[in-house]
Amino acid sequence: MSQARPLPNGRFSAGRRSFLHGAGCAALLSCVPRAARSEPRHQGLDGLKAPVTVVEDQWGVPHIRADSIGDAFYANGYLVARDRLWQLDFGYRQSLGRLAEVFGPSFVPSDKANRLFLYRGNAAEELSRYEPSVRDAASAYVAGINAFIRSLPTDLDDIAPEFALYDYRPLEWQVEDLIRMRAEPTGNTALEIRRARLAALGPEALLYDAYLTPREPDCPLVPPAGLDVSKVTEHDLGALGVLQKRLPLGAIHAATLHGDMGHRKANEGSNAWCIAPSRTVTGRPILANDPHLSFGAPGPRHVLHMTAPGLDVIGAGTPGMPGIMQGHNADIAFGRTNFHIDQEDLFVLKTNSDDPSQYWHDGGWRRMEESRVTIDVRGAESVEAVLRYAVQGPVISANPDETRAIALAATWLAPGANAMLGNIGINLATDWNSFREALRHHTSPTNFTYADRHGNIGWQAAGGLPRRRPEHDGLMPAPGDGRYDWLGLRPLEDLPHLFNPAKGWFSTSNEMNLPTIPAYTISHEWSPPYRHERVEQVLDATPRASLRDSVALQHDTLSLLALRMVALLPDLAAPNTALQMMKSWDGHVTAQSAAAALYEVWSTRLSTALHHRFVPKESGALLSGTLSPVVQLGLLENHEAFGAADSRQKRDDFLLEVLGEAWHECSELMGPLPAAWQWGRLHTLTLRHALDNDPAVARAFPPLGGATYGSSGDHYTVMARWYDPGHIKENPYAVTGGASYLMVCDVGAWDNSLFLNFPGQSGNPASPHYGDFFAPWYASDMQPLAFSRHRVDELGRRRFVLSP
Repeated sequence: MSQARPLPNGRFSAGRRSFLHGAGCAALLSCVPRAARSEPRHQGLDGLKAPVTVVEDQWGVPHIRADSIGDAFYANGYLVARDRLWQLDFGYRQSLGRLAEVFGPSFVPSDKANRLFLYRGNAAEELSRYEPSVRDAASAYVAGINAFIRSLPTDLDDIAPEFALYDYRPLEWQVEDLIRMRAEPTGNTALEIRRARLAALGPEALLYDAYLTPREPDCPLVPPAGLDVSKVTEHDLGALGVLQKRLPLGAIHAATLHGDMGHRKANEGSNAWCIAPSRTVTGRPILANDPHLSFGAPGPRHVLHMTAPGLDVIGAGTPGMPGIMQGHNADIAFGRTNFHIDQEDLFVLKTNSDDPSQYWHDGGWRRMEESRVTIDVRGAESVEAVLRYAVQGPVISANPDETRAIALAATWLAPGANAMLGNIGINLATDWNSFREALRHHTSPTNFTYADRHGNIGWQAAGGLPRRRPEHDGLMPAPGDGRYDWLGLRPLEDLPHLFNPAKGWFSTSNEMNLPTIPAYTISHEWSPPYRHERVEQVLDATPRASLRDSVALQHDTLSLLALRMVALLPDLAAPNTALQMMKSWDGHVTAQSAAAALYEVWSTRLSTALHHRFVPKESGALLSGTLSPVVQLGLLENHEAFGAADSRQKRDDFLLEVLGEAWHECSELMGPLPAAWQWGRLHTLTLRHALDNDPAVARAFPPLGGATYGSSGDHYTVMARWYDPGHIKENPYAVTGGASYLMVCDVGAWDNSLFLNFPGQSGNPASPHYGDFFAPWYASDMQPLAFSRHRVDELGRRRFVLSP
């Protein structure tokens, strides 16, 4: 049992730290001269083979100069720990199921779920299958993290105030944990449950599933033979459902703290494109990428540059994953967006009424494998848990009274599947073939864009792709008696790719981008196409593109969806101010636009009104989500849906009625004078720490931004800045996510490349790099991504040495 002392509010005393109840550690730190603050040492570092020089630029981006690849990755681990120690430790604890020992009993379900999904095979043997260069880099990265942790002073106030506030220290890492940490749920299984429950209501109810999630390619929804849909409930998700929900820490979101290992929200995606030399002003390729994730402080990406014999790579990585996710080396540039692969299936097990640990499989009773774990809990007794596994995978829920249990098959649990080491091989690749070979180890569903200094561009979809039996499409749970078990994973060659496309460019924004429909299931669920259509429109119309063209496109605010929605509004003879404002709008969702504000409020209300009008109430919570924008637009453009008689007039009346309601809401929110309305007055941006609901943390980590920072963009503009009206009560139109890292690469003339990393390199509010990228990011002012030794030295502001 932990000896930490619980406070009345459920928090825990930080011992002698009186500022838990005072002004907060940010104020405390501001009173301490910089030279007087304790800092970790940079000398005597265990595991480092030779001195490493680090040059930092004005944004705190470290440019690492090492004598070996291993030492470069050692510095990678050391410096990401220096800049993001708490974020790094939180993600590590989350993956290992060790949050409750710090944050208390409410985290036991998360810990149990994460432990259920740890890799159960021989991690050392899995690691040995990688190329020696990858193994060495991974080991060095972990050694660098541990070296920083071991170098820490007793007082952590200056390094990462969260540890002082909660009175604990970071864990040291084990390299095998990079193999063991696997939980990467995508949320598709919740759709399987929904479809089965709709099927239980009847064929008509099942038709409405496509209102929320259209299927591309379309296909009939047929329950697998032997599935009793009447027994399926939301409780079947069990432990997997725990991982698909937010953690019980206020505004915390897995993507902020945990990179791509957290579940992906529906809005999260990215834009990426690559342009061939024949379509650029320089005759060199251009590669652009802006990954979209939920906003927070610290941000999800950390930028650095590693140089060593055989390695010269720069770009953005995720704390906890060795290497660079989006960036370039001396030969190739690489970007990524979410690709959509159905990587998870639920299997319904028939369990033995006399012994629930037995389940029916292949004509006989089979016993589940069991593992017993102890979860330490701060302020409470330890919890003993039994984890169970079937042939298909972890048993995520069980109902012995109904003799059934649910097992999960997931590509990210398979031997050889690993998301944590995928960057290393990509960083070491030098051409198209070695790049694609590195992607064989990459299990997350991803569109990879590629360009090289020889003028080639390409696209490769990657990620674990299950080999399902022909009679199972993965759209609903299946019986777990053996008839529907997976037959392994498909090779990379079964996923689409392009090399030097004839049109001279390629782009992806998470849309359905399968060139042909294969005979096997890749996915039926994709993001709306509107961002991609705008990128495609601009690239098609630009015969000779410049870097600045790509920068402008990343910040493009024209909504093709909005233009189509507004075009449906009828013309009226009588004056109508709201209608005139909409009809005269150019479709650019800018922060200064009154029409954009009216449109966004109108479209939000339309979403609710269309749901009420077209979705049967008897479907209840099963169809409580937002209708797909593709479906909403289709219902409005095909006015016959509004009735057999006078359908166009009914549709027009509907649109005008909701527009009137939106006008009234804008008046309430921004005053009676439309000239004073602006989208940015509603679409404000405030970044808060993940633990902001704790007053002590809120004092220590002041918010960045605020009501005066109004943003352009929405869900469907290329400059994606989405909001979440169903969950943010204080301001339903506040910005909750978008592109925090942006990059445009001049391939071959690397010093011309540009980037932004929002809000800054550091996770410590005492650092000058905690929020220094806020202003240039907000102004769309891309910064140089220096690469050559000369340019790095020219822009360098600080130099130091890591020594063995």
